[in-house]
Amino acid sequence: MSNASSIYENWNPWHGCTKISPGCKFCYVYRQDEMYGSEISSSECRKTAAFDLPIKRGRDKSWKIPSGRVVFTCFSSDFLLKDADQWRGECWSMMRQRRDLWFYFFTKRIDRFAECVPDDWGDGYENVLVGCTVENQMMAEYRLPIFKSLPIKHKSIIVSPMISHIDIAKYLDSSIESVSVGGESGQNVRPCDYQWVMDLREQCVAADIPFHFQQTGAILIKDGKEYRIPRKFQHAQAHKANIDYRIGESLIPETANYDLPAVGENLLF
Repeated sequence: MSNASSIYENWNPWHGCTKISPGCKFCYVYRQDEMYGSEISSSECRKTAAFDLPIKRGRDKSWKIPSGRVVFTCFSSDFLLKDADQWRGECWSMMRQRRDLWFYFFTKRIDRFAECVPDDWGDGYENVLVGCTVENQMMAEYRLPIFKSLPIKHKSIIVSPMISHIDIAKYLDSSIESVSVGGESGQNVRPCDYQWVMDLREQCVAADIPFHFQQTGAILIKDGKEYRIPRKFQHAQAHKANIDYRIGESLIPETANYDLPAVGENLLF
């Protein structure tokens, strides 16, 4: 694959979320809603017009989302948000139907996971990737033990926004497919210290876990100097740092096997 964007799709079945921890303070969903002048509160969860996107077809009857894509799921909310409990079952059903896609969601509500999975979850769906988000040591110590105990086939740790130094070495083993880190975006946000990023990288290298520096954030501290980085350059500057470890083509961790069988037309209904 020639570039990362060629395999990724976005699916936001609902929009809106409630803030639950320090990492939510400058939530990008709230910021974007304000920027676009939304008349509905960002804390109000509502279904979107894209709710059934994974099973939609074009005029030629082909899938709107082609087979083999990685689908970033519910990035304008939290997939485990309690306010969306009534709709989540339909989403699990679409994930089962489109087992030729990878569905990837991040959550700050990993403590709700066990009560949100379908009856046939078992030890996890092969085509569902779950990222547990932590932003500081306190949230890491609370969420990661829960995350590690859950039956999920594909696990990643998302340290974003990174607002303090974090030591997660004791949670890094072969059950974790990758760790990614990013600073906080927006105006007047909390800075990310580059040394925190490098320390986390060292923890991942020591455990031989793929590590991805996804974005610098708006304020990066490096060698004691503060850098203010415009939003459009935050991903590029992180990439320029060239500190990723075991991250392959299209930003796929070397530990992940993203080859999925195609779903035949006669298996759909």
